[in-house]
Amino acid sequence: MPHCSGCGVCSSDWTPSLRTSICHSFLIPFSGFQAKSCVCHVCGVHLNRLHSCLHCVFFGCFTKKHIHEHAKSKRHNLAIELVYGGVYCFLCQDYIYDRDIEAVAKEEQRKAWKMQGIGEKFSTWEPTKRELELLTHNPKRRKITANCTIGLRGLINLGNTCFMNCIVQALTHTPLLRDFFLSDRHRCEMQSPSSCLVCEMSSLFQEFYSGHRSPHIPYKLLHLVWTHARHLAGYEQQDAHEFLIAALDVLHRHCKGDDNGKKANNPNHCNCIIDQIFTGGLQSDVTCQVCHGVSTTIDPFWDISLDLPGSSTPFWPLSPGSEGSVVNGESHASGTTTLTDCLRRFTRPEHLGSSAKIKCSGCHSYQESTKQLTMKKLPIVACFHLKRFEHSAKLRRKITTYVSFPLELDMTPFMASSKESRMNGQYQQPTDSLSNDNKYSLFAVVNHQGTLESGHYTSFIRQHKDQWFKCDDAIITKASIEDVLDSEGWAPLFLFLERWVS
Repeated sequence: MPHCSGCGVCSSDWTPSLRTSICHSFLIPFSGFQAKSCVCHVCGVHLNRLHSCLHCVFFGCFTKKHIHEHAKSKRHNLAIELVYGGVYCFLCQDYIYDRDIEAVAKEEQRKAWKMQGIGEKFSTWEPTKRELELLTHNPKRRKITANCTIGLRGLINLGNTCFMNCIVQALTHTPLLRDFFLSDRHRCEMQSPSSCLVCEMSSLFQEFYSGHRSPHIPYKLLHLVWTHARHLAGYEQQDAHEFLIAALDVLHRHCKGDDNGKKANNPNHCNCIIDQIFTGGLQSDVTCQVCHGVSTTIDPFWDISLDLPGSSTPFWPLSPGSEGSVVNGESHASGTTTLTDCLRRFTRPEHLGSSAKIKCSGCHSYQESTKQLTMKKLPIVACFHLKRFEHSAKLRRKITTYVSFPLELDMTPFMASSKESRMNGQYQQPTDSLSNDNKYSLFAVVNHQGTLESGHYTSFIRQHKDQWFKCDDAIITKASIEDVLDSEGWAPLFLFLERWVS
């Protein structure tokens, strides 16, 4: 809009009352619904680009020129459009831009937000030199179609780094994390941005969604992981689970400089993007066997580690055929299990026994008790870690029990608020099928093939609703849903699911 300098109406008509009117118009956000509550004082219609006079109380149609007639007869030369808030000058016959009006409006708006206890809703985007170069070389928008491969990119194995590559593929295809980084929400406040893992993840997302098809070399990411998580440094084979937790922890700590991570110094009340997406609440109820008093604690979690049949952890079979044997350092179960069975075992009451007595606050003495874990708060993205690697003083082995899992999962039976979760482990299917609050959809699977000492990680990721791809380091191939669910020979290690949006 041009600056109204020719007619001088903005300066000549600049009165305290007009200033209040303009500020009031800018402070109240206009919408189509609010515009409908006002009608033209001539024809009584709320459509036809309704404008409000900034000198008096008058609403008039712009299309039918009722506001023009009012301006001419009353010599009220300024009006504001009710939907978008543009100021129209009838002498200039155009929408105008005036620095003084905008400055006053912004200042009054800031004061109003402060009184309401909220911060700035948005900040004006001023492109950097690099962004201007990108806009020059990419002037057109790219249309994303159902068969589009933007976002698919292989990762070079830098020497036993498949454990990192498979987790990176899962993270870069986490929908909310992708939206955060591609919208440039991160504001680095570290003294050395080159050491910020969040900045590197932001660059990584840009690389993945640049449209380039050649494999990416994640050497900077590997260097930063080695720098901030020294137990992962070196070229020997590492654990993908350790990498995921270490990466989330470093990202969480480096997000403290973001506006949305101001409370990151309190781990239980952090609002950084990592905690917003991955953090859930695990409730532990310890019940005294004498007085039946219950002690409850709630702890945050980033992932849920589930024991499998065939491990040294005691299991009570939920179905026949779950006993197993150990062959060549691997635990082979004679039957199969499901993700739901693992969750049932995880959340059913466990008798702690006489060797693990606790001091009951009700009895004021040490008593035997039972312990039950349930979900108090579900994360937006649920990471299920299937504990295939068992380490103890006597043995190290991989558990190869076949675990079937669904494309969609309802977590309602495992919630602390669910009555079914307190029926001594006897679960029922949820009767409220209309609610989607606790339902999840699978979008990534991390697999491990081979033995504990010599193995290889790959991943399946969902690109679109029903399109899946297998990521094997630098090689990306199309996969079917059957390939994902029936990954024979590939032991699922991680399952990533996103929560449904009601």
